[in-house]
Amino acid sequence: FDPRHYLGTHCYGFPKTGPHRLRFLLESVKDLRETLKKKGSTLVVRKGKPEDVVRDLISQLGSVSAVAFHEEVREI
Repeated sequence: FDPRHYLGTHCYGFPKTGPHRLRFLLESVKDLRETLKKKGSTLVVRKGKPEDVVRDLISQLGSVSAVAFHEEVREI
């Protein structure tokens, strides 16, 4: 979870993620974790800036050969 998603937008100051969207995200992540657990897997959830969290996670795992991600499209 990127803390920047819970701050106001740069244009109008409205929150990017309000309480209803946050609840939906948390419930979705919880459901995904439970589904993966039933299949013998797990879900790693972290809070922080992705550029820091992913770097630290790669360092912890040690044997990462590839990382895939997407970038949020921002309007100017």
